[in-house]
Amino acid sequence: MNQSKNISKILYYLCIVLSAGYLITFVYSVFCLLTGFAVTPYKEDLYLHINYPFTKEPFLNIENNYPYIILSFLLVLLTYGIFFWLSAKVFKVFFQSKLFTEGNIVHLKRFYIYNIFFPLPIVITASFFVEVESIIWGLVFIHFMLGIFCYFLANIFKQGLHLQNEQDLFI
Repeated sequence: MNQSKNISKILYYLCIVLSAGYLITFVYSVFCLLTGFAVTPYKEDLYLHINYPFTKEPFLNIENNYPYIILSFLLVLLTYGIFFWLSAKVFKVFFQSKLFTEGNIVHLKRFYIYNIFFPLPIVITASFFVEVESIIWGLVFIHFMLGIFCYFLANIFKQGLHLQNEQDLFI
C-alpha cells in the first residue's frame, strides 16, 4: 500500500503542475489576445505569435481567426487545465489515511461526470466551426472510458463507505 501512496503522491503533484501550466497559459493567452500585449502577427496576419512575457520570442503560434482561437486554442487550454486539476484530486484520494469518505467519493464523481459528459458536446460544437482531426475523436473516447472507469471506482468507494459505516455501528 505504501508504494501506491507514493505513486499517487507523485501523480498528484505532476497533475497539479500540469493544471497550473495549462491554466496560467490560458490566462496569459486571454490577457495577450484581449490587450494585444506580446502578440505579433506572422505570415501576412494568417498566424499570431504570443510571445514570452517582455520578449519577442514566440511562446505560442496560433491561427488568426476567432473560431480557431476560441474553440481549438483557448477552450483546449481551459478544459485540460480543469482535467488535470480534477485528476490531481483523484490521485489525492489514494494517499489519504482514510480512503472511504464522502469527500473522496465527491472527487471521483466530479472526475467521471467531467470526462463522460463534457468532451463529446465540446467537440461536436467545435466541429461546426473548425476542422476536428480524427485523433480528437480518439481522445473523446479515451476521456469517456476514463469517466466510466472512475464511475466504477466511485461506486466501489460508496460500497466501501457503506460497509465502513456499518462496521462502525456494530463495534
